[in-house]
Amino acid sequence: MGKTFRNLFVGGCVLLWLVPLYLLVVNALTPVGSYSGTAAWTPNGFALLDNLVTAWNDAGIGESFLSSLLYAVVCGAAAVLVAAMAAFAVVVLPIPRPAFWFWLIYSGTLFPLQMFLAPLFGMYAEGNLYDTRLGLMLIYVAWAVPFAFFLIRNQMTTMPPEVTEAAMIDGASFRRIFWRIHVPLMGSSLAAAFIFQFTAVWNDLLFGITLTRSPDVQPVMAALTSLNNAYASSGPPVILAGALIVSLPTLVVFLTFRGLFLRGVTAATR
Repeated sequence: MGKTFRNLFVGGCVLLWLVPLYLLVVNALTPVGSYSGTAAWTPNGFALLDNLVTAWNDAGIGESFLSSLLYAVVCGAAAVLVAAMAAFAVVVLPIPRPAFWFWLIYSGTLFPLQMFLAPLFGMYAEGNLYDTRLGLMLIYVAWAVPFAFFLIRNQMTTMPPEVTEAAMIDGASFRRIFWRIHVPLMGSSLAAAFIFQFTAVWNDLLFGITLTRSPDVQPVMAALTSLNNAYASSGPPVILAGALIVSLPTLVVFLTFRGLFLRGVTAATR
């Protein structure tokens, strides 16, 4: 009985996830001129390529797509690197009050992002960082560090201290211990943290619409919002084609590295 209920529950969750995806794809296929105004459950023509081209070129999704790819890859990698160094300092280095530093860094995940918007907007306007790629990348890195630090630090605490002690006896510096021992051993956790941060940066809308306004600087989620406003009169097929474009990178990254991701999460949470 319990197994049957579990299978039904899982099947229901899968169905709830697949139905919106199915509707997105079917309605993105529909030609704009043939759209009736209500969601179609069966394909009504095939204009996917035309809708994708309109969303990519005419609506400006392509430029924002490349900007978001830059933000997600560079900021995700930079945040993971900073988080790994911070975790190494808290766990391995003989610093005073390591628990204090852990909670100080981890507290970045405890506060709602909305509380930072007003001071950030004022600071960015005064510092000429508003509507710049550098300004957006700085906030993305700072935002992504705390959770990546949490994941990496959790796995680092499981590593036996004898490894570090043996390396120090052999004359290795802390820098060498970090790059030659800890980084290779933490590869799965670093990868899992990167996938988390890549997805978070890619899906960001809040900072994108608050700290930018230029199409060549805006992330793709902000551009998708603009697309929704600009093409509302022509019907959803172009908007849904843009949403299809936007959803592909995170799906590809997760499906490609799902094994590495699961190993990293398991190592970081056990």
